[in-house]
Amino acid sequence: MTRDILRIAMWSGPRNISTAMMRAFGNRADTQVIDEPFYAAWLARSGADHPMREAVLAAQPTDPARVAAILLGPVPAGKSVFYQKHMAHHMTPDMDPGWMASCRHAFLIRPPHEVLASYTKRRQSVTLAEIGIVQQVELFDRVARAHGHAPPVLAADDVLANPEATLTRLCAALGLGFDPAMLTWPAGPRETDGVWAPVWYDAVAASTGFARPGPPIDKNSLTQDLRALADQAEPYYARLAAHRI
Repeated sequence: MTRDILRIAMWSGPRNISTAMMRAFGNRADTQVIDEPFYAAWLARSGADHPMREAVLAAQPTDPARVAAILLGPVPAGKSVFYQKHMAHHMTPDMDPGWMASCRHAFLIRPPHEVLASYTKRRQSVTLAEIGIVQQVELFDRVARAHGHAPPVLAADDVLANPEATLTRLCAALGLGFDPAMLTWPAGPRETDGVWAPVWYDAVAASTGFARPGPPIDKNSLTQDLRALADQAEPYYARLAAHRI
């Protein structure tokens, strides 16, 4: 690994403003981004029936070792920062986590009932494993043990309420200077967007910055099954939220 490259692994679950965060970092002149590089590898192992499944499998390596080599390899255009947008549930127990030692890590969270309310607008069914919060805690603990301290945790509602202050704190925690270019970006798709972007990224593609916080989502507006799932997820969320920056 080239010594002067800062590799940032941002661990999220779905519907956590993770793509907007990728836009923010992608708008920095010094940064290259990559979108969910383990998605195809996870699809191949899980057999999950996701939208555009065959297109995703064709677009990315399904061998985790090949993905890791990309994440640790040269950064396009000689950029000095490599921002990696990861879904925590894409890392399965059989995948070698050795590549993670070469990255700085951060975790992006959102209250589970809000994640579920958003996720089920796109897919009718969902499981605890699919929202990634359990896997986020497992990865958080792994990183904390390896580095001897808790990695930064970023709350989506903090970003939306005050993007500049929150991203300034995140950049400082990662050893990176804040760049005002992270606050706004041109509308439209990106070459770095995953092939699945037409299914999931319509709102972000139309955006030019972080959205203002919407009205609070009432947990009681969810179905009984989704409320039960949110209750299962809540202790994991609380574990991470205790470390929000």
